[in-house]
Amino acid sequence: MLLLSKLLNLLAQPLNGVLLLLVLAVLRGWRNPRKGRWWSATALLLLALLGVKTLPDLLVAPLENQYPEIPANADLSRYVGVIILGGALEPGRLSEAHQQALLNASGERMTEAVALWRRHPTLRLVFTGGEGELFGSGPSEAERATRFFASMGVPAAALTLEGRSQNTYENAVFTARLPGLDTKQPWLLLTSAWHMPRSMAVFQKAGWNVTAYPVDYRTGGITPLSSYNLGEGAERWELLLHEWIGIAAYRISGRS
Repeated sequence: MLLLSKLLNLLAQPLNGVLLLLVLAVLRGWRNPRKGRWWSATALLLLALLGVKTLPDLLVAPLENQYPEIPANADLSRYVGVIILGGALEPGRLSEAHQQALLNASGERMTEAVALWRRHPTLRLVFTGGEGELFGSGPSEAERATRFFASMGVPAAALTLEGRSQNTYENAVFTARLPGLDTKQPWLLLTSAWHMPRSMAVFQKAGWNVTAYPVDYRTGGITPLSSYNLGEGAERWELLLHEWIGIAAYRISGRS
């Protein structure tokens, strides 16, 4: 399953599409230079358009806004805890090399979880995440999360860890099997806002009584054309395509 997930991730990376077009340009241009130039021009045009963040941001926004933000002063006394989805920590090999729990671009999943616990220390923090790399080595993401939470002053007694899951579906199913957790009680589900629609669908299908607690927003209002950035634009398209593929795959497979 992890291998299939990684193959789908390759499809979601738009720069791979540009590379494929350039390969086609070389192959077609070998015998027909005119067609080779056409494929090359198409690849360059696509590459240039990737830097325009306005369109992907418009498409990411509906994913992020499907569930409302919960105000910092909201009454959360009825919730027994918060389920934190993995995916916010750098690979285990980096953690081992530097003896730190290194955060990636989705680090708000971790920092906002700590902030939430500090405001509501009766909430139980349940972290779910194993090793997301195909040939990963070093401590699991749950183990790395333990290091991060400890460095933030969260006591071990407030934590429950699930360290075998490798995707969102397994997050929901494996966490439900942990002893002492009642899926029928009210829980907060904390993950990136753009990942929340798929996550909520999967957790609810698995029998969880969850309320969305979205964090890690990437959009807000209309992104101006002047914000052209090739790297950020390609990243935004990759994020969007990854979620669309994931949503479609989970619906087809009956997991959401």
